[in-house]
Amino acid sequence: MSEMSAETVLTTTRSVRKRLDLTRPVDLAVVRECLTIALQAPSGSNRQQWQWLVVTDAGQRAAIGDVYRRSCEEYLASEAAAGKLFADDPERNAVQQRVHSSVAALADTMGQVPVLLLPCIRTDSLPSGNQAGLWGSVLPAAWSFMLAARTRGLGTAWTTLHLRYESEVAKILDLPSDVHQAALIPTAYYTGTDFKPAPRQPLDEVLHIDRW
Repeated sequence: MSEMSAETVLTTTRSVRKRLDLTRPVDLAVVRECLTIALQAPSGSNRQQWQWLVVTDAGQRAAIGDVYRRSCEEYLASEAAAGKLFADDPERNAVQQRVHSSVAALADTMGQVPVLLLPCIRTDSLPSGNQAGLWGSVLPAAWSFMLAARTRGLGTAWTTLHLRYESEVAKILDLPSDVHQAALIPTAYYTGTDFKPAPRQPLDEVLHIDRW
């Protein structure tokens, strides 16, 4: 485990798609370490309704990868695709094109990534109104997993594209009807070390104090 400051971990944990090492095994013990840290995250009313599926079986990974590829191809062809955003801003669009390319690359390799993690939440029914509290009870823990993975030389990427076909993935994984998927996080060792903070909007463009 590398010694990184909290600020370094928070600002250099990037979505790793093209640079995941598909050939190097990931010890389940390391994944368990990261999940143990993740379980320290907050959850609504401290209910801890989260469930975690760690998929390492080659057949299971391939099946999930097939679903992900199909959904990703539909996304990349849509007007919402990353590469089609900010077309009137050449500098911003150049970044979007790189994101688009890396998303396409992950679609081709998702089923080969050594570990696929699916954070889930267990609830009798999804509320019809505000669901922020529900998903807010699993997403911070999933992000904590990704941060812990970063300190151990593992790359991850946050994606939810497979949820278009959530029921198909649930069938692959034999999920009970009251378990709902929150994300799909490919996890593998990465190549290279040059992760750095990403360009973002200036804070003052998105900050509001006291009133809008």
